[in-house]
This record gives sequence, structure tokens and C-alpha cells, in this order.
Amino acid sequence: MTLDQNPHLASFASFVTASPTSYHAAAEAARRLDEAGFTGLDEREAWPSGPGLRYVVRDGAVIAWVQPESQSALTPFRIVGAHTDSPSFKLKPNPDTGSFGWQQAGVEVYGGPLFNSWLDRDLEFAGRLVTSDGAVHLVRTGPVLRFPQLAVHLDRGVNAEGLKLDPQRHLHPIVGLAGHSGHDILASLAASAGVDRRDVRGHDVLVADTAAPSLLGFDGELFASGRMDNLTSVHAGLTALIDGAAALLESSSIAVFAAFDHEEVGSATVSGASGPFLADVLRRISAGHDADDSDRMRAFAASWCLSSDAGHAVHPNYPERHDPANHPVPNGGPLLKINAQQRYATDGPGSAEWARSCEQAGVPFQTFVSNNAVPCGSTIGPLTATRLGIRTIDVGVPLLSMHSARELCGSDDPGYLASAAGAFLAPAA
Repeated sequence: MTLDQNPHLASFASFVTASPTSYHAAAEAARRLDEAGFTGLDEREAWPSGPGLRYVVRDGAVIAWVQPESQSALTPFRIVGAHTDSPSFKLKPNPDTGSFGWQQAGVEVYGGPLFNSWLDRDLEFAGRLVTSDGAVHLVRTGPVLRFPQLAVHLDRGVNAEGLKLDPQRHLHPIVGLAGHSGHDILASLAASAGVDRRDVRGHDVLVADTAAPSLLGFDGELFASGRMDNLTSVHAGLTALIDGAAALLESSSIAVFAAFDHEEVGSATVSGASGPFLADVLRRISAGHDADDSDRMRAFAASWCLSSDAGHAVHPNYPERHDPANHPVPNGGPLLKINAQQRYATDGPGSAEWARSCEQAGVPFQTFVSNNAVPCGSTIGPLTATRLGIRTIDVGVPLLSMHSARELCGSDDPGYLASAAGAFLAPAA
């Protein structure tokens, strides 16, 4: 199989390639929404209240929705939530450093990347520059930097004793030779964005892998890419909303796609799931129909949120790290994620609702629960449930190598997730 033979996977690969950072992901989502007939709104302006296809971008986050013909103050919401950011390294202020003839860049760790997976890769800088007039300029450089590993001849015990990386000393990337043109990293970034270095007043620039997504396996049954945690879910939710938009205008609920930033660093930002973004948007949608707080509470009580984030497939070389009775595998369908400590928000009614969505979509699904001795991470699900009081289900595509510079999934699973998300947004009567 080739990517051209799997239209959903080809679309996903294109989305990943266009989205080296959360800011690029939000911009690419906006571009696709524009193409599909959605109208972008400005948070500083009044919003229309009638039926329509709309979206709003806040930094590296985007929320899009379909307001149906029959909306009232009590119309419930169906929300698919995801996050646009991934573990990486962020460019520090005054980043130009170096020694022994090498030009290097000062970066700090963003989230929880697997350090070793970033070694000896062709990497780029990507993100946004903000100029003195407040304008935001997206930038990406193409391959310009590398975290070089120490040769085995100089570290004879590395294979037996394990690789140990100090993030300050050893994750200090090389960007060239000292004294060559472009020594000022921010000047090079400004030139890439077509702006004057002297006009740059702020920046949010990260490191991204430049390797293209690709199929693996003799029959193309596997898919490898960077940033699948969590662009698999961003693309799936976006696709579900766009493909179902016409039917969703006739729905009895308001379909919402919410992709937040900063999940990998705790979500506590203006564009993160712990911030006010989603609550603000939902209030403004309902306010157009004279909804008061009581009406919104009633609407939220009848609403659902699908929190979609990557999960773990069983690693064949480390089976002891997984639950002995729940064995998610590639191409077995998206995961229903369950945790007794509520690190995932799924409960019994949520499990039933997910099963209904998958059955309606005609796709399989699998359950995921952690080994009791290996605590799991968390998602935006519990945050959204806590902030809004909306019943929430945690799901996602099973991966290997999560938080690596390059992750691996089954080539059928991204499409399965998008189909299930579509059925969730538009439940059959």
C-alpha cells in the first residue's frame, strides 16, 4: 500500500508536514476550515448568532463549531477535544552560543521528550516571531540543526551501561560553524519570515524533526511520523467536523472541535485546556440565544465531550510494562482509555457512548488500562470535565514510541478514529 491508496492517511501526512508546531497546526486547521466554508471569527468582535460554520484561533489553539438550524438556549454540545503541541525543545532568549569552533543554540526542554530519540536527526526551527507592530509571523527554517551523539569510541560503555543525557550539557544543538554568516540565530529566523531582525520583539520557536511521514511494513500496515501525539487526534476531529458539516447543520446538538495548546506542559495557559478558551466560546455561542446561567447548566448536563489523545500499544519487547489482560494492538481500532484514579475521565456511561459511536461508524475499538505498577499520564479530559461539568470520554490512537521524535501507529487507526469521532458528533437517531 502507498499513501496515495489511503486518502485519509495521505491527508493526515500532509497535515503533519504542514504543522511542525502548535502555531502551524492551528494555521493549517484554519486553512482547511476556510476551504470547507467555515468563517473565521475575531474574539474582539461581536459574533453572529444564527446557524453556520465558524471557528476562532487563539495562539496555537483553534475551536470550530457548527451551529444548527434548530439551536435554542438549551441545545446541548458535542465536543471533540485534542491538543496541538508535542514534546520538543524551545529556543531560549539570547540563543547564540558555541565553543571549539562550533555555533550552537540555547534551547530548553518543552514537555517530556525522549531525549535519545532526538539525537543525530536533521532538525529545523519552527514557530512564531512577533514584531513591534504586534503582527505574528510564522517561521520554519528547514533542516539547520542537530543534537550530535558522542561517538562510541569516546564512550565505550554506552551500550552496556546506558546513555545518560544531561539536558543542559548534552542537548546543546549544533547549528553551524562559528564565524559563518547567519551566526545570529534570530536574524536568520527573521530573514526566513521576511522581517527585519531589529523589529522582532518576541518569539516562540521550537525544534522539529524534518523527516517526512512514511508507511512501514511489507504491506504498508504501519505508519511512522513525528508529532502523532497528538496530531492524530487534531486531524481526526477536524476531519470529522468538516466532513459532517452539512449534516450537522440539521443536528439537534452543536458540534464542536476544540484543539488546545500546551497540554504537554500542564495546560494552564490562555490557550490550554485549563484556561478559559472553550468556556468562553461555549458561552458566546449560547449567549446569542438569550441563554442564562441556568440554561447553560441544563445544556451542559445534556452534553458530551470526547477527549482524544494518543495511547499506548503493547510494546512487544516490554510486555511486562502493560496490563496483562488488556493488550491494545496496531490496527485494532482506537483506544477507550480507563483509569480508576480518573487520570482519564471515562466512566460507565462514557464507555457505552463510545461503544455506540464505534458501532455506528463500523469501526473496532480496544480498551486501555495501565499496569498497576506503571502509573499513567493524563489528558485534557479530566480538565474539561472539571471546568465545565460535561461528561467526558477519553480515547485515542495506540502508539509505540510515544514522546519520541518519531512515533509509530497502525496505518488504519487514524482513519478509524476520524470515523468514530464523526459518529460521536452526529449520533444516529
